[in-house]
Amino acid sequence: MSVTTTSKADDKKTPQTWAKRWKDVKATYENIPEALRLVWQAHPFATLTLALITFLNALLPAGQAWAGKLIVDTVVQSINSKQPATFGLQATIPFLLLEFGMLTTSMITGQLNSLLQHVIQSRLGHLIQVKIMRKSISLDLHYFEDAEFYDRLQNARREVNWRPISIVNNTFLVMQYLITLFSVILILLAFSPLMALLLFGTSVPAFLSQLRYSKLYFRLLTWRSPEFRRKAYLEHLLTVDSSIKEIKLFGLGEPLLKRYDKEFWQFYKEDADLAGKRTLLSLVWGLLATVSYYAAYAWTVWRTLEGAITLGDMTLYLALFRQSQGSFRGIFFSLGEIYESSLFMSSLFSFLNLTPEGASSQQATPMPPTILQGIEFRGVSFRYPDKEEWALRNLNLTVAAGEKIALVGANGAGKTTLVKLLTRLYEPTEGQILLDGVDLRDYDLKELHERIGVIFQDFVRYQATARENIGFGQINALEDEPRIIQAAERGGADTLINDLSEGYDTMLGHWFDKGHELSGGQWQKIALSRAFMRNSEVLVLDEPTAALDAEREYEIFQRFRELTQGKIALLISHRFSTVRMADRIAVLDGGLVTELGSHQELLALGGTYARLFNLQAEGYR
Repeated sequence: MSVTTTSKADDKKTPQTWAKRWKDVKATYENIPEALRLVWQAHPFATLTLALITFLNALLPAGQAWAGKLIVDTVVQSINSKQPATFGLQATIPFLLLEFGMLTTSMITGQLNSLLQHVIQSRLGHLIQVKIMRKSISLDLHYFEDAEFYDRLQNARREVNWRPISIVNNTFLVMQYLITLFSVILILLAFSPLMALLLFGTSVPAFLSQLRYSKLYFRLLTWRSPEFRRKAYLEHLLTVDSSIKEIKLFGLGEPLLKRYDKEFWQFYKEDADLAGKRTLLSLVWGLLATVSYYAAYAWTVWRTLEGAITLGDMTLYLALFRQSQGSFRGIFFSLGEIYESSLFMSSLFSFLNLTPEGASSQQATPMPPTILQGIEFRGVSFRYPDKEEWALRNLNLTVAAGEKIALVGANGAGKTTLVKLLTRLYEPTEGQILLDGVDLRDYDLKELHERIGVIFQDFVRYQATARENIGFGQINALEDEPRIIQAAERGGADTLINDLSEGYDTMLGHWFDKGHELSGGQWQKIALSRAFMRNSEVLVLDEPTAALDAEREYEIFQRFRELTQGKIALLISHRFSTVRMADRIAVLDGGLVTELGSHQELLALGGTYARLFNLQAEGYR
């Protein structure tokens, strides 16, 4: 995919094309106020100080040029009047001191500018990352199961740590250049309006060229988001413990490294080509600007030789020519930089404007103190975004208060989907899920989550202490030692934690110093304990004992009724020795509940459950 490709409409430069380009440019520059607000949030005092420094620096160039004129005119006058050298030197000292003071001020403000930018950028990077992460955790689960979302996340994160400060800096520079130009424009126009127009006109092409290549560069990076993510994924595969064993055994190291290398060189070729063209045009327009400056230089020298202006005037005008052209170019360059940075900021703001679909209503119904009626799935259908097939179709299921129900079925039957709907990680496409007769969508989402304890099969292995791994199940009780110990006992993690070198303060995993890696079964005990950390009225266990040995699994589920006394429990498992302990068993097939009853009732029915149970039992004979 070449970024230099243009459409036929672009080639023809039709009025519609120019109108669209102007609209795009206008929309991009509209990101500036929001970027300025971000910088202000990061550090108000430093931002205000930068503005004051900008105003001061804007006045210095004209003052320095005027001081230079006064020095030259004083020296020439002293020579022409044949005054002693000491007299001439004494007359120029005040102007020398004035210029020295302005140069010193410029140096100090330059250092202050660098310091303030460093401080702002550090805070700004943190502020933006926090905003991105906060937005991410507020979004619905389906976003995280969509590749396009990760492209948007990649684009939102790209270069935004420094782009807002770049917008602020360049905005301040534009203001500085404008003030500088205003301070010298009357003098310059009085000398030669034609020269002023020449210096201004030769700066415009460089600006237009920069706008074009800024947009092309942004489009290149945006188009390449999938490739960047593939590179990051390959880098992750080749450098983490969870994949390196298999990569070594299967000899995947070099083949995957070659893919990584290929992704890099493909992007590098397009990037280098774009940078080369941008550099070539910059050189051409830079040369044009230089030629125009020396044309003005020659004109000024000629006027001086004619006696139309003094040597001091010539010095002043030359300084103003140089400064004005530098300001013109600086304005256009800064506007181009602002445009490019605003393009990247548009990706950030687009991401931050994503709206969660499962947000709580403004007038949420309070959760009942105790669940009295239970949970009802009423005509629930669900289809994953961008999928044609239904994961659940017109499903009806009632779970009474305090009832333990197991969900059984083949992979893809809809068991985990049902749990995701119950926890409002997704919303039903059709139908309702009621808790004590009230639609789940009417309850406050945060309060609902606090009343449900869940452990999924793909639970998180936090690279943190054992205490935190369990305490994260109820974050506001992280300092409650007795509660953590009790949760560990319920989940069966107490014995293994007591055997660790630092007990509950042992760092788990080996990403960090003094970390202790656990086996799969040990991690699962930690995750079970995390679920029991929450004193919830609904407990959902999705394959909770898949990695446990048979003895430990039997021990945990012998206590299953005790641990869930008075609570609703939903259990998903492929082990029938486990599910038979539930009050009722629901068999899911094709997104429907096809069988429902106790273990003995379903065996007597002789349907799907009985067949699967007998198949599994046969394997143990």
